Amino acid sequence: MINRVKKAILLYSVSFLFGCNTTAQKVKVYSAPEGIELSKAFAVKVEEQDVPVYKTKIPPSRPIPRLKPAGDYGFVSVASFDINASVTVSIDCPEKVKSVKILPTSYGIIPTFKGNKITFQLNKPGHVTVEVNGEWHESLQILANPFEENIPSPDDPNVVYFGPGVHDVTNVTISDGQTIYLAGGAYLRCGTLDGENEIEVRGRLRKLPTFILEGKNVSIRGRGIIDQSGIPNNIRRYTILAHKAENVTIEGVTIFDPSHWTIPIQSCDNVHVDNIKIIGWRGNADGVDISSSRDVLVENCFMRTFDDAVVIKSFEGYGEVNNVHTRKCVVWNELAHSLSIGAEVHENISNVLFEDCDVIHDVGRETALRVYHCDDAVISNVTFDNIRIEEARRLISCWIGKTRWTKTEERGHIKNVTFKNITAMSAPIDTTLTGFQDGPDWKPYIIKDHASIELVGFDNEHLVEDVVFDNVILDGEKVKAQNVTSNEFVKNLKFK
Repeated sequence: MINRVKKAILLYSVSFLFGCNTTAQKVKVYSAPEGIELSKAFAVKVEEQDVPVYKTKIPPSRPIPRLKPAGDYGFVSVASFDINASVTVSIDCPEKVKSVKILPTSYGIIPTFKGNKITFQLNKPGHVTVEVNGEWHESLQILANPFEENIPSPDDPNVVYFGPGVHDVTNVTISDGQTIYLAGGAYLRCGTLDGENEIEVRGRLRKLPTFILEGKNVSIRGRGIIDQSGIPNNIRRYTILAHKAENVTIEGVTIFDPSHWTIPIQSCDNVHVDNIKIIGWRGNADGVDISSSRDVLVENCFMRTFDDAVVIKSFEGYGEVNNVHTRKCVVWNELAHSLSIGAEVHENISNVLFEDCDVIHDVGRETALRVYHCDDAVISNVTFDNIRIEEARRLISCWIGKTRWTKTEERGHIKNVTFKNITAMSAPIDTTLTGFQDGPDWKPYIIKDHASIELVGFDNEHLVEDVVFDNVILDGEKVKAQNVTSNEFVKNLKFK
């Protein structure tokens, strides 16, 4: 399989050498392949170089608290390039600019604008959202990557190399010591397979993922784009599955329109997910799902997801979860959770850190920061530290109970959870919207004036205990005991 793919695409290797432009080695811009429809909503330049602006689907413009999107959608514009120094970005808009918001606010970017043009300075790699004239939905994503290092050779027999241009891909599977590389300017259109197209994952047959990473010392990386929009809505396929693998690197690529979980990491050890960009709109189009794995680092990513963005799970018989770290990510979630554990927790989960992340929008039915336990294991030593949330309807939750996801008769435990140095603003209230209470069936609730904080244990034997709130700020006020809804099965709640 690898040799066949390489032979088909080696013709692109020469064009790769000329497929990007550099300005004094400050910036690299990769040309868009012919035949890819680009966005007409914005024109973008970096250091006076034209940047291709792609477009991809996003959820409906109005947050809808359902299991699946209503079927309508919008389009977001996406411009991507590499930088290794401070650069000037300029944007031409189709109408006169009256206001500009650049998120995350923590980046401290102050734009200037006149007429139809916006200009701002980008001092280092990072991923920003530009909202013009109050239009938050069909916004512009600026994805600024760092320069690549150790770019593999197309002639390396252990590399599946996709050069600049359009490639039609169904499935690529790699194992020990192998790499899938997507050069800048590569655009992979993902399709489906006829006939035998399933793989066993956690004892169940699933549609064959587009990419499968197995074995030791495996990676997928580059600056190319993976587009799953060609996969029908009734087919659910993982995009990149790391499965029973060790020493895994997933770095740099951009993923449009995932049809199911985008990057499931299942039964793996020592995994690094770095600078991945995900924009999805379909139901169950999660970002990174970490299950039954250990020593996992997720960092420097951008995720605009309809379902969970970064979530940790464990399944019976597939191993415990230990030492998972998520940091320096920008998250936009439109239905479920931004940074969370659960719902499925059948094996113990411990030593989890969510750190130094920005949640720029969280407007769905679920909770931005959550420990969500529906089964029988122990969740312990979890920290949410230095998290900045631009807007949320439900802010924090630690919850034990039974839901539609429950598989076990026995309930579990949640202990030693810290929420530290968190700043958040409540989302604007739309009284026509409702959310859903937890339980075996979804039950409606009315959105409150302030983002909710709840702690719910199950009974005297299955507690939420030893929860610390240390400098948690909601709507400019420090969170105190009276701001937290809890039941009698919550013990040792502390405020610092």
